[in-house]
Amino acid sequence: MGKKKAFITGITGQDGSYLAESLLRKGYEVHGIIRRASNFNTQRIEHIYRDSHGKDVRIFLYYGDMVDASNLSRLIEKIEPDEIYNLAAQSHVGVSFAQPEYTADVDAVGTLRLLDAIRESRVKTKMYQASSSEMFGKVAEIPQTEKTPFHPRSPYGAAKVYAFWIGVNYREAYGLHVCNGILFNHESPRRGKRFVTRKITSGAVKVKKGLQDKIYLGNLDAKRDWGYAPEYVESMWLMLNQEKGDDYVIATGETHTVREFCEKAFKCAGMDIAWEGSGKDEKGMDRATGKVVVEVDPRYFRPAEVDILQGDASKAKKKLGWEAVTRMDALAGIMVESDMKLLEKEGEVGLDYLYL
Repeated sequence: MGKKKAFITGITGQDGSYLAESLLRKGYEVHGIIRRASNFNTQRIEHIYRDSHGKDVRIFLYYGDMVDASNLSRLIEKIEPDEIYNLAAQSHVGVSFAQPEYTADVDAVGTLRLLDAIRESRVKTKMYQASSSEMFGKVAEIPQTEKTPFHPRSPYGAAKVYAFWIGVNYREAYGLHVCNGILFNHESPRRGKRFVTRKITSGAVKVKKGLQDKIYLGNLDAKRDWGYAPEYVESMWLMLNQEKGDDYVIATGETHTVREFCEKAFKCAGMDIAWEGSGKDEKGMDRATGKVVVEVDPRYFRPAEVDILQGDASKAKKKLGWEAVTRMDALAGIMVESDMKLLEKEGEVGLDYLYL
């Protein structure tokens, strides 16, 4: 029997790169699609090629896009994957307000295209769909479970709700093995700098080193359930290795404000923040110098806010044996340490992350 084959959409993203590493360690043959761009966008997985010389590591990349149904069909028929992980998305909540149609086309209809390609190809495979805690939005209960009603508060959240339910529909209508992983916020040194956690950790390091004066943030009181991305991608594999497709919340069970994450990150960088003001006029000052290092900018507030997300991963623990290990304090430390090393290695210009 040959190696198992996995097909990953979104392989160049944070989760895709960690998942590719994990599957290769498990002996898989990994296939992934990347979007054609004028600049190379494969930095997160380049080290896999570098480290694979002279080893039995098999990874293959193809140009493709979630808006191209015919290409998705051809690739599935050609690869005949045992497992498909749909991680491709326009994944920034804020950007989804500026590009709602594109977000819906990629995140919602793109998932439908992939499911229909599986159905029509008749390839025997299992599919993981990357769902999101943003689907809960204006939460009906705390914490959120697999049974909590959805009430999305952004075009991104709404698109993910469609993708979730179309996955359930194809599972029930056509007998496809489809799993929805409702992953709460999960971060790492590979997180893009447009996302608030990475914006905070990279900004804290630059402020500490005197490369910038302060960072600008939006809603400091938003509460999120933050976990560590490498741990979360393991849950994806566990889901697809169950007998039947199902839906699972993946979370730490703890919630912290953006303010708390900011305080921890700056402390890891060697600064202690004192806060002044309230709401949109809030400022955070370094106690040692008296300088403002964090300032709220109303431009970063969203048209509709998600106040609190806190997941209950009891089902995942019981059925998958999965449980989050890394909590927010440790996560902030990991990311600050990585950004500190990155700055020392590359200076102000260079890589966007280290291979951690």
